[in-house]
Amino acid sequence: MRADPGARRTGTDEVLHRAFRGTVVGLALFVLLGTVTAVWANPLFVRMTPVGPWEFGATALTAVLAGITAALWVPSCRMRTTGTGGLASFLGIACPTCNKILMLIFGGPALLAWFDPIRPWLAAIGVVVMLFATANTWRAFREFRRQRAASGNTFDITNQGIK
Repeated sequence: MRADPGARRTGTDEVLHRAFRGTVVGLALFVLLGTVTAVWANPLFVRMTPVGPWEFGATALTAVLAGITAALWVPSCRMRTTGTGGLASFLGIACPTCNKILMLIFGGPALLAWFDPIRPWLAAIGVVVMLFATANTWRAFREFRRQRAASGNTFDITNQGIK
């Protein structure tokens, strides 16, 4: 017995849509995060402290994990964990003296003495939290696909629901 060509096309469209969404989110976050934190030289932001060797890698990992999470997202997923990991990564990657909120709270000497040494750890914790969120999203996606296959419903990518 052959599969319905229309159902196969819908599945292919879903895969392409998810791949496109994940790629766009990942690339956009990589460019935005790298530019705002001045990981690379740009005319918009100037970094007051030198870029460490780990900051580019943390930026790339954060963007990749956000893209995978966006590609696998299903309606039952919550994005709170991903947001928390992204915020921790951002604070770990960003220049400590350029962050006006941290500067107002702690002052420059305290930031350089206490916050700057923990930034790599904060970025690593953010990446680990995002990895955990991506794993949870993967589980939710697999469960969603399993339930959809068991019920025989198809996925409508226009409104992200079951039809």
